[in-house]
Amino acid sequence: MMLPTMALAGEADVVSATATPTGGDRWRIEATVRHADEGWDHYANAFEVLDPQGQVLGVRELLHPHVNEQPFTRSLSGVVIPPETAFITIRAKDSVHEYGGAEFRIDLPAQ
Repeated sequence: MMLPTMALAGEADVVSATATPTGGDRWRIEATVRHADEGWDHYANAFEVLDPQGQVLGVRELLHPHVNEQPFTRSLSGVVIPPETAFITIRAKDSVHEYGGAEFRIDLPAQ
């Protein structure tokens, strides 16, 4: 019996991430995402930066599948993170399951 290919790729996981201050309250976020991209019908299509309350601080849209590049790392610059923020969470989404894969927490230095 054959299963639909959508079910095989699963959810997008953030396997690592870094946050680098770039001046003021702005940060550059690099996220490494793993997903069994299958082409345009099922691929990791974004990652988000969330504050401790779950508010979205930034979104990096991923505009094409990464079938032959797994895991892959992309960055998002200019993310405003208030100085009192203790940590951020990075989560990825795919074009079929949306969110639900492994997230990655980054503890930020006290400012």
